[in-house]
Amino acid sequence: MHKDIDAMKNLSEEDQVRLEQTGMMLSAVNRCGSYFQADQDVVQSECTYEGIEMLPTDLALKKYAWLSDYYWNLVDKDKDEYTRYVADQKISGYTIIARKGSKNIFPLETCLFMQKDEIQTVHNIVIAEEGAELHLISGCASSHAVRKGAHYGITELYVGKDALISMTMIHTWGEHVDVYPRSATLVEEGGTFLSNYVSMKPVSHIQMYPVARLTGKDSVARFNSVVLAPEGSHLDLGQRAVLEAKGSSAELISRVITRGGEVIARSHIIGAEEETRGHIECKGLILDGGSIHAVPEIEGRLSNTELSHEAAVGKIARDEIEYLMARGLDEEEATATIIRGFLDVRIQGLPETLQKQIDAAIDAAEDGF
Repeated sequence: MHKDIDAMKNLSEEDQVRLEQTGMMLSAVNRCGSYFQADQDVVQSECTYEGIEMLPTDLALKKYAWLSDYYWNLVDKDKDEYTRYVADQKISGYTIIARKGSKNIFPLETCLFMQKDEIQTVHNIVIAEEGAELHLISGCASSHAVRKGAHYGITELYVGKDALISMTMIHTWGEHVDVYPRSATLVEEGGTFLSNYVSMKPVSHIQMYPVARLTGKDSVARFNSVVLAPEGSHLDLGQRAVLEAKGSSAELISRVITRGGEVIARSHIIGAEEETRGHIECKGLILDGGSIHAVPEIEGRLSNTELSHEAAVGKIARDEIEYLMARGLDEEEATATIIRGFLDVRIQGLPETLQKQIDAAIDAAEDGF
């Protein structure tokens, strides 16, 4: 256990607000464990919930020899320049192990925070053993003082038989930060993976394309993304699901708004086995310039797979605004109401505490609407 709450409380008021916007709480209220990393330094790492262990990855690899089989297993260290760079650095990041049958009522929280103008690297491993249920809030942010920085993050997730991992990631990076996460998930028989991504603040560049491999019968993956791209932001985002076992299914849902930023929204489902199902839904709103390029792909490799997609990009219809104005709202209130409805994605199987965190991140971006 590593804990230094004072180091977090001594942050500037503005930085504390930025952390709160990622879901990071400086108290242990409604949390069963916390991990906080500032640049490359682990400030806090603790979990009080029986059956769930959270450690810095370097310590976890020393403690459990078997963990080396899960390290650089789903993500190839030679995938690109960013993975190679992380592989050459000192090991950092967190490892979470939910033992067989464990279940956390309150979520774990992790926060990766950048305080300096440098490159932050992490390598995270998350394992839910058979029958375990693990709920995680992962917040990423940079200090208001960062003028130039980058984040390279590797995350490998393993969902065991009949297990569940829900991971809600909230980004509050700065307008001068480049972000290059690389993540992959393996889902075994009867397992469920819920990935929820929220980015509502300015950022220089994000390139993120997580992959889920569904290798077990009746396994499930659901990706939900809610993104706002202010002017100056360049976002290349997406997700891929590979259906490799009978009865496996995937759903990829994204809501994208641009206010001058550039967005590429990619989604890809591969039906690689019989009796598989997948659906992609990508909807975008262009408010004040910018662009949205939706790239939905469905790839069926066998006859008995059912894959579908729908994509729509446009602006708010004038008749919708006038309808609400006729009922007493002014134009600004009507527009905000429509946008909030557009971003309101209720996620099946998500605990209320995590849904509230997503709603809070959207609320915090209200001035950007």
